Amino acid sequence: MELNNLKDAFDRVAKKQKLSCSKVQEVMDQIVQEIEKAIEMMQSTTLDHKSILAELKKKLHEIAPLAQLEGTQKELNIALSKYPKALEKTLNPDISKAYRNIEFDSHTVNQIIAGHFYRQGMFDVGDCFITEAGEAEAAAAMRSLFQEMYQILEAMKSRNLEPALKWAAANSDKLKENGSDLLLGLHQLQFVKILQKGSREEALKYARTNFVPFAGNHMAEIQKLMGCLLYSDRLSESPYAHLLSPTNWDIVAEELTRQFCNLLGQSYQSPLSVTIAAGVQGLPPLLKFMTVMAGKKQEWQSMKQLPVPVELDKEFQFHSIFVCPVSKEQSTEDNPPMLMSCGHVLCKQSINKMSKNGSKTFKCPY
Repeated sequence: MELNNLKDAFDRVAKKQKLSCSKVQEVMDQIVQEIEKAIEMMQSTTLDHKSILAELKKKLHEIAPLAQLEGTQKELNIALSKYPKALEKTLNPDISKAYRNIEFDSHTVNQIIAGHFYRQGMFDVGDCFITEAGEAEAAAAMRSLFQEMYQILEAMKSRNLEPALKWAAANSDKLKENGSDLLLGLHQLQFVKILQKGSREEALKYARTNFVPFAGNHMAEIQKLMGCLLYSDRLSESPYAHLLSPTNWDIVAEELTRQFCNLLGQSYQSPLSVTIAAGVQGLPPLLKFMTVMAGKKQEWQSMKQLPVPVELDKEFQFHSIFVCPVSKEQSTEDNPPMLMSCGHVLCKQSINKMSKNGSKTFKCPY
C-alpha cells in the first residue's frame, strides 16, 4: 500500500535525524569538556594563558567536529531530499484536476458540515459556522437534534446511566419496532454496576423490577445475570468477569447512538465523514485517469458517468434508493432493480423494454 511506503520513508528520515542529533550532542559534549578543562587550568595555575589556549585549539582541531558530523548530516540530507518526492508521489498536491464543475446545494452542504460538528459535541464551532454561513434559522433545530444524544453519551462515559435509561424507556415502543435490545442492555449495565458495589439485595430488587418484561425473549441472558448474585463480593474473579469489561459500555453506547440517529431520521455515521472517507478511496484512480487524459479536460467535464471503475469498500456500498441509469427513474415494488449477468443493475422495465419482454438478447448499455 502506498501509505505504508510513505510511512517507511518517514521512519527513515526520523531515524537519520535521531542519529544526526545524537552525533551533534556527542561532539558538543566533547567541545564543552575541553573548554571546561581549559578554564579550570586558567583558574588554578599560573601558566601562561596563551599556552593553555594554544593547547585548547590543538584539542579542538583533533576533535574535528565538522569531520565527525559530515557523515551523519550527509545521510540525513539524502533522506530528507527523497522524502518530498515520496510525498508528491503518494499525496498528489494537485487534486483539482479530478474536480468537475458540479452545482451543489449550498444550504444542504452547510447543514451537513454543521451537523458533523454537532455530532462531535462541538456545538460552539457548529453555531459559529452556521452563523457565518448565513444559516442561523436552522441552527437551533440542528443543534437540538444531537445535543440530547451528546449529553447522554457524556453521562455514560462517567458511568451515569440515568439519562440513557430515561430516553430508552420513553422510546421503548419504537426501539421494539426496530428490533433493538438497547433498553435491556442498559438495564444489564446498571445491574452489574449495582452488584459491583456489593449490594446483592439492591441488585436483586433492581432485577425483579426491570428484567420481567424481557423474560419471554431473553431468559438465557437474565439467568446469567442472576448467576452473578452468587459472586457479588468477587465478581472480577467469577465466571462472569467478562460482564465487567469496558467494552460492554462501548457496545451499548454505539447501539444507543445508532438508535438515536435512526429515530431522528439521521444516518448513524456523519455524512461528511462518509463522503470524505469514500473520496479518499475513489480519488487515486480518478487522478491517474486525468493524468492520462491531460489536455482533454473538456471531455471529463461533459461525461455523465465515471470514466473509470472506482471500487469502494463494502461499507460504502449502500443504496436506500435505486435510480435506473437507463430510464433515470426510481425503482418501485412493481419496477424493482434487477442484477444482470454482467454485474450491472437496471430496473425491470428497462430490461423488458430492451429485450422486447424477453424475446431477444440485448447488449448491456455499459
